[in-house]
Amino acid sequence: MAEKKHISEQAYPFADVESRWQLWWEENGIYKWGRRVPSGSGKTPPSPPGGPGGKSDRPKHYVLVMFSYPSGDKLHMGHWYNFGPTDSYARFKRMQGYDVFEPMGFDSFGLPAENYAIKTGIHPAKSTANNIKVMREQLKKIGAMYDWDYEVVTSSPEYYKWTQWWFLLMYKRGLAYQKDALVNWCPNCQTVLANEQVTSDNLCERCDTPVERRKMRQWFFRISDYNQRLLDGLDTIDWPEKTKAMQRYWIGKSEGTEISFRVSQKSEVRSQNEIRVFTTRADTLFGVTYVVLAPEHPRVKDVTTDEQRGAVDEYVQAALSLSEVDRQMEGRPKTGVFTGAYAIHPLTGDSVPVWVADYVIGSYGTGAVMAVPAHDTRDFAFAKTYSLPIREVIGAESQKSEARSRKTDEAFTEYGVMFDSGEFSGLSSKDGIKKVGEKLKSLGLGEPTVTWHLRDWTVSRQRYWGAPIPMVHCEKCWIVPVPEDQLPVLLPENVEEYKPKGKSPLASVESFINTTCPQCGGAAERDPDTMDTFVCSSWYYLRYPDAHLSNAPFDREHLKNMFPVDQYVGGPEHAMGHLIYSRFFAKVAKDEGWFPYEEPFTRLIHQGIILNNGERMSKSKGNTVAPEPVLERVGSDVLRCYLMFSGDYTQGGDWSEGGISGIERFVARVWRLGMAVAGSTEVIQEAVPRNVERKLHQTIEAVGHDLQAFSFNTQLARLMELTNELYGWVEAGLKDVKKSAARVEVIETLVKLLAPSAPHMAEELWHVFGHAGSIFDESWPEFDAEKAKADTVTIAVQINGKLRETFDAAAGASKDELEKQALGLEKVKAQLQGKQLAKVIVVPGKIVNLVVKG
Repeated sequence: MAEKKHISEQAYPFADVESRWQLWWEENGIYKWGRRVPSGSGKTPPSPPGGPGGKSDRPKHYVLVMFSYPSGDKLHMGHWYNFGPTDSYARFKRMQGYDVFEPMGFDSFGLPAENYAIKTGIHPAKSTANNIKVMREQLKKIGAMYDWDYEVVTSSPEYYKWTQWWFLLMYKRGLAYQKDALVNWCPNCQTVLANEQVTSDNLCERCDTPVERRKMRQWFFRISDYNQRLLDGLDTIDWPEKTKAMQRYWIGKSEGTEISFRVSQKSEVRSQNEIRVFTTRADTLFGVTYVVLAPEHPRVKDVTTDEQRGAVDEYVQAALSLSEVDRQMEGRPKTGVFTGAYAIHPLTGDSVPVWVADYVIGSYGTGAVMAVPAHDTRDFAFAKTYSLPIREVIGAESQKSEARSRKTDEAFTEYGVMFDSGEFSGLSSKDGIKKVGEKLKSLGLGEPTVTWHLRDWTVSRQRYWGAPIPMVHCEKCWIVPVPEDQLPVLLPENVEEYKPKGKSPLASVESFINTTCPQCGGAAERDPDTMDTFVCSSWYYLRYPDAHLSNAPFDREHLKNMFPVDQYVGGPEHAMGHLIYSRFFAKVAKDEGWFPYEEPFTRLIHQGIILNNGERMSKSKGNTVAPEPVLERVGSDVLRCYLMFSGDYTQGGDWSEGGISGIERFVARVWRLGMAVAGSTEVIQEAVPRNVERKLHQTIEAVGHDLQAFSFNTQLARLMELTNELYGWVEAGLKDVKKSAARVEVIETLVKLLAPSAPHMAEELWHVFGHAGSIFDESWPEFDAEKAKADTVTIAVQINGKLRETFDAAAGASKDELEKQALGLEKVKAQLQGKQLAKVIVVPGKIVNLVVKG
């Protein structure tokens, strides 16, 4: 039999420790929401805050990480980077005395899961269920505090019944409507994409296929009704400034003037005789030389002359095949076509030609612009291309009236002074915008208005794996909502052909499509489309506290007590999609009287991205790194700590196992230290040395601060420093370790500080020291500022402003004592020899500055 190794040579037995404590946590319900029983107290666990059994007397802290797509059979290292450190934060908050709610679920509807099913040939319902089963077990290996009693799965009827309820709520409130519209179409995914799902390169964010434009009948959510509230709410939440800036840009509020241009053709005025344009620069109105309509503008057909119709139709057809991203691309050549029509300038009465050009977007403003080439770069480029007039009407503030002429090789887009603008000449741009607006309003030809970049959200998807839209189409009654008591409208699983073919797969499933009208009882058809999966994920955070409530989507009292979410963690790629949609849903719920708050997420942290050879890990790219091989070698605690120690959590980086051995050694050192002291039979009496006491309390302060800030790497560095200090006290070799109450207390504190990061090892050591309950039922160590103070400080000595020497002094030394010590230093004496000391300036705790002459 092999001789048992001394504790100083033993490795941390992670395989036994981690599996044992994961089982113990589960069997004892340690992480059941609302449970926090002090060790050995014998108290009955309190009920969750606002939960069925009453209220907890502890403040709630709702920690939420964006749930994963079960679009592959396993989680990868990027998921661990998201979930593990966030769980460490949640454990820290629990030890601080909060009743932490940390749920987990699966965003299981949508393209990722359906594409995986198509790839493997397994029905989405079966493949998704299998993947969830595997991922659930993987998540348990992390050792997180997830309470699986509150799991949500968006593809389960129990959940999507209420997603359909949300659709009906939107319809009831006038926020859901159907219309024919130009939409983004991915020819590879064979479905519509929301604007937020198209990259800046006009590619599908899912598969990188170039996106096309198609005209289709679609359901929309009227998110535009909430633009101002979505904008205002950004000032009230603790989110990354970059993310808030992105949302402000995407919401895109523009304040300006809507101006009416009458349209004439062959000297005749048509019945619909105006084009309304939007501008933020009414001060440039006298510089208008043409008007431009977007290709999709409804007036294009109306104003086009017979002579120009063929050219205009051909141009419009070509322009609408391009995406809005393509059309607005910087540096793209400007193209357009003359309609044959003319518009009448509202103030001068001049006729200006009406053109169609694809650089104008139909969904922004009014879909028409007054073109001022001299003062707008896009208009300038267009005018140069088609030899249209360029008329300057704004000059620089410093420009003299006799020297206003400039070379027209570029547009002057800054604010300035109006000239050649009739009664408004001489006004500043700011005053001119106001005065011109007032004039137009008095004539009934314009009014102040606001436009937005954020447009209504298209939620129809021509795919199978999604929540069916709960609407019925009846020839007699038109569009009829499915009654709430008939929800859920079940997604049929006996569908043989669910692969995308450019139309909704459900349209060919007669048993699903054919139904009766809820209103007249006649023959009718269900809507064949399914909902965008972002609808499912826009409200999941509200469902978690009532994950299995059957008669309502959530409980009002629970929403009041459990929200807002205190800490939300997820990727920055969701800034202009999910993170806007979920805020929109919260505001709708508030207006309906369900949700008492304006914002759902108080604080947001974006984790960085874990790369593989410089590329983001993606199941679709096949470049993911599986955590299992690493877990088998080093265990969960080491992997958690390694991911946290690898750098700034918000930055991420390239995956490499190069430094994992260092973390493995650190964890093993703490393990051996704790086991050596706990197992020692030689007991001594001693006090905690001053250097250890000081380092301990400095570490308590720093680790608490860093965990709160998600600075996981620096808190681990602090714990490594403390461990080194303790080894110096306890005997570095661990060969003849003695036990004392002081040593036990300090090492138990170290274990508590490390517990959020290495929960399994911490739990094991806590019990090795003789405690019965979970370490996570213990309180976070208390920081003592007096004990953390340094006994000495380093003082700099300057002579005439130049550093000449440093010395250590007592932390509370007086000015006189510091001056005396500085003047007694040999280097200082040498520098002062033969010179006159004119002045001594002392800043206690920092510097002694000597001013000398001669």
